[in-house]
Amino acid sequence: MDWIDLRSDTITLPTPEMRQAMANAELGDDVYGEDPTVNRLEALVAEHLGKQAGLFVPSGTMGNLAAVLAHCGRGDEVILGDLSHTFLYEAGGMAALGGVHPHTVPNQTDGTLALEDIAAAIRPDNPHFPISRLICLENTHNRCGGIPLTVAYTRQVGELAQRNSLRLHIDGARIFNAAVALGVSTAELVAPADSVMICFSKALCAPVGSMLCGDEEFIQRARRMRKQLGGGMRQAGVLAAAGIVALESMVDRLADDHARARLLADGLREIRALSLETAIPPTNMVYIQLTPQAPLNAPMLVDALAHKGIKVSSIGTNRMRLVVHYWIDDQAVEYTVESFRQALSSD
Repeated sequence: MDWIDLRSDTITLPTPEMRQAMANAELGDDVYGEDPTVNRLEALVAEHLGKQAGLFVPSGTMGNLAAVLAHCGRGDEVILGDLSHTFLYEAGGMAALGGVHPHTVPNQTDGTLALEDIAAAIRPDNPHFPISRLICLENTHNRCGGIPLTVAYTRQVGELAQRNSLRLHIDGARIFNAAVALGVSTAELVAPADSVMICFSKALCAPVGSMLCGDEEFIQRARRMRKQLGGGMRQAGVLAAAGIVALESMVDRLADDHARARLLADGLREIRALSLETAIPPTNMVYIQLTPQAPLNAPMLVDALAHKGIKVSSIGTNRMRLVVHYWIDDQAVEYTVESFRQALSSD
């Protein structure tokens, strides 16, 4: 069966151009700094983001953790959103492996952290308290509907961090979606950040890998953290080659994913048993809730759609997330809407 898989953009497969680039990649030992393809990708991404240097890592989770460990010592504190990926879905790595304390503040509906909440979370100099060291933002924000954080807001957080001698890290797993949606450069979005992680294996379709960027001194520390975490790869150019193709050919087309997400939302909006959390999806994610009139709950609907060749994710009893990506075309969107309509029909 050819599945229509809307669970996540992490399920994307490499394009034929990526597979060819991987097969032909020039290789060396990356731990020795001798893989030319990795070195090229690190330099390309750093330049693209307006940062001094980059570090290729196996996953976004490792990239975020390496950043936290490079910025913070044991007993230090990170201020981050209570709905952030780093807090909810990264296995408590900062606490378990780094002894770093997460201090959560509420995410607003637009994915931001209120500036006054951030300011209130910064600890005074007192031996009873952990030391506030780092602020983490997520852009786009997954649990808040894939919404992008603006240049202006990120600049305000950066200024707040600077005034209080804190660092700013951005989990930019989908930062390219944010840049395309807002019509700004990625470098503008991350300019205030001391570090940023971007992901190749989501909407950009590469099979594996993320990049952590910052200044030279930070990347030197992060490289040590990557080694401690077991992330030092050898002939990693076979993976970096796909990342180069992704960066050079897959960013601009993200607008197509956003357009199809809106098309999907338009179709689902007409189904009485569903309500959209956001009237117009800002990027490639569509969050929906089942109304009290729905004949099925979310897990039951997941099973019903699976019998029609569609994979979706449920979040709790009545909430679902659908993610549009490179491998979802207009026909898949139309079939998905009709399948939802049939599954939720009360006839």
